[in-house]
Parts: sequence; structure tokens; C-alpha cells
Amino acid sequence: MMNATIMPGWQGRFFGLLLATIALLILNGQAKAVEVQRVISPGGIEAWLIEDHMAPVIAVRIAFRGGSALDPAGMSGLAEMTSGLLDEGAGDLDSQSFQQRLNDLSISLSFDAFTDTFRGSLRTLSRNRDEAFDLLRLALSEPRFDDEPVERIRGQIQAILARQENDPDRIASRAFWSAVFPDHPYGQPRRGTPETVAAITAESMRGFVGARFARDNLIIGVSGDITSEVLAPLLDETFGALPLAAAPFTIDEGELAGGGEVIVVEHDTPQSSVLFGQPGLKRDDPDYYAAYVLNHLLGGGSFTSRLYEEVREKRGLAYSVGSFLSPMDRAALWMGSVGTANESVADSVATIRAEWARVRDEPIDPQEFADTITNLTGAFPLRLSSTRALAQMLVGIQLEDLGIDYIDRRNSLIEAVTLADVERVAQEVLSPESLTFVVVGKPEGVTATEPREGG
Repeated sequence: MMNATIMPGWQGRFFGLLLATIALLILNGQAKAVEVQRVISPGGIEAWLIEDHMAPVIAVRIAFRGGSALDPAGMSGLAEMTSGLLDEGAGDLDSQSFQQRLNDLSISLSFDAFTDTFRGSLRTLSRNRDEAFDLLRLALSEPRFDDEPVERIRGQIQAILARQENDPDRIASRAFWSAVFPDHPYGQPRRGTPETVAAITAESMRGFVGARFARDNLIIGVSGDITSEVLAPLLDETFGALPLAAAPFTIDEGELAGGGEVIVVEHDTPQSSVLFGQPGLKRDDPDYYAAYVLNHLLGGGSFTSRLYEEVREKRGLAYSVGSFLSPMDRAALWMGSVGTANESVADSVATIRAEWARVRDEPIDPQEFADTITNLTGAFPLRLSSTRALAQMLVGIQLEDLGIDYIDRRNSLIEAVTLADVERVAQEVLSPESLTFVVVGKPEGVTATEPREGG
């Protein structure tokens, strides 16, 4: 049985009010920081900027549309491996020289491959601004892909894949995505497999860079100690050498396969890792905000959510449980996870399905709804508390086409959601009978509709 402090009723309301108070303090302290400027370089490159001169730090986030879902057949992991090599030598600097330059100047530069995007992150002290932007330019425009770093990064990825063969959470993730998208790019592993990673070459990574890194495919968010007048010419210097247009691509709409299955992956561990999901709503769906509020109430609100209270607090079935929306460019899921002892898996699954049905079929308490709105609006400004977070949010807003005034409007969009909206979306979208569960472990009392070999 789990022992944890419950947070019902007045405690949940207190938590929401506390978040709102902290958020107000943050907003008061950063009143100028949330003004978003559209900066256009002399060469026509656009970036969104939030100036914040309280600390001598600049954060830059970039994104290119098209990520690991575009990895060619037999070469899954291409985008991921490319992300690990862009800062391993560029231009006249080999891997050691490039990394030494970053270290000497206290510059943080990294890249990540996601399903629908390829992203980069730069953080630097203001005094090293020009050198930092130039290193970003080199990484994007003149990556080297020399033999030594290519084989070293390949070895690191292979080692990670080997470790993940015994990681229940990773096994569950791979099994879930391959089950719900068996014939779609979303179902292929982002990091690849030992066989596909072995097939990746320097030439294939150069091909990925050439196809994806282009000015018409580039989104930029900047935050920190820099003005629009300084940033504008830096945009041309940093990104002006990129091709004007990226290679076109299409990805078919992803339809979730099956629904309602319980997939058991036998794995020798005393605790099971469970991932579950059903069809969800895309980010541009008119009902997205109602679904967002509903999810927070159902399983996204941590200590205040229904799943936390029913699965963990009342029954002591799990040490972690929650739900989340997962909208992508070509599909959308409503997902969740639970970690529990093998003997508690069956009861946990049954309780999750029951709560999924109860929030769909029964009226929602108005006070519970009001507390959810308070928590969501109070917590939002906490996400604006660093230059990195602000730059990242600016990129996300542009990717989703939410509007340059989204930060100012976001809480009003949440507050515009009514209890009737949430109850209607619950009735229209939630489908406990369509939840697909993937269980990794040795669950007791679970009847698998699709057993699989263990990891």
C-alpha cells in the first residue's frame, strides 16, 4: 500500500491559490519580459524576441519542421544521430576544438530530434554573444561529420539502446507506439535500433541537414539580454547561409490501430510499467482547451487529479499515475502512465478505466472544475521564469501558430472554458473501452489480448 499525503478539498484550493500568488509575483517582476517583439533581419529572417536585461544571459531556441518521422526505412535514428553530431566539429574546428571553444566561453549548445521537428538550443553570456552565434552558424551550415566523432556517437547511441533493453519504461514506450502506429512513421523508434543505427553514414546525415535546414523551414525564439537592433543583423550572420527552401515532404494522417487491447510484455521485474492511450485532439481543435482542462482534472494535475486520488491515495495501488495530451502534426493521443507492483496491475487498470468512464458519464463538481481552472491559470506564469523557458515557448507558439500575443491571451483561453464544455468533451472524446494498455513486467491477474516477448 502507498502512503502519501492526500490533497483533497481545501488543500487543493490552497495549492491553486499558492500557485496564483507566486505567479503574480513572477509577472510583477518580469512585466517587461513578456512583451514579444517580431524581429525581421535585413535579409528577411524572422525571430520572436523577449528582452530581459536583468541578467547578462541570452537564450536562443530554433526549430526546423520535420523530425524523426522522416527517417528513411532501414535508417530510423538518423535525425537523432545527426542531433548528436552537429556540435562535434564544424567549419575549420574539429570535434575537440569545437567543444573546447564552447567550454572556454561557457556556451551551452545542443540539438534534439523530435517526431515532427528538429530543434536546437543555445545559451550564452552576453559578452560572448557574437562567438556563440557564430558557433551556432557553423554547426548548422558547415557540420563536419568526421569519422572519429561519428563512430563515437554511434557507440554511445548503441550503448543507450542496449541499456534500454532492460528499462521497463522504454520497453513500454516502444511497444505502445509500435502497437498503435504499426504501419506509420510515428511507430518507428526515434533513436532507432542497433541495426538501423549501424546503417547510418556521414553522407546520410549530410543529406538530412541539406533537406531540412533551410530558411523557409526555420523558427527562432530568443530571450534575454539582447535588443532587437542587435539581434536583427545577427540573424543574417547566423542563418543567412542556409538554403532558401527545404525539401518538401508529406506524412500520412496517423490513425490509431485497434483500441481496447491489453498488451503484456513479459519482463523480469517486481514492478510493472504501464502506458495507455486512446485517440485525442490536435492542438488546433476548437475543443483543445476544454480537453486540456479536462485532462488536468482527470490525470494531469498531479496531487489534485482524479487518477492520483483514486489509484494512489484511496487504494494505494501505484507509486505514480497520470495522464497527458499528446497532439502531433498528423495524429493526436490522450495518454497516461502508471507504475505499480505486479500484483496491483489488474486493479490499477480497472480503476483507470472506471475513472475514465466516471468523468465521462457523471456530472463534474463545480468546485472541482473551479479549482482546476485556478491551478492551470496560476501555474502558467511559473513557466515564464527563465530565459530558456521563454525562448522555448516562443518557438512552440510559432510552431502551433497560436499568435504573437498568446502569452497574454493564454489564461483567458483557459478561463473561457465552461463546465458545460468540459462535460461535453468528456462525453464526446473519452472512451475507456478504447484505451490500449501496454504492460511491461510480470503482472498478476491480467489477461493479455496481445502477449509479446519480453525485453
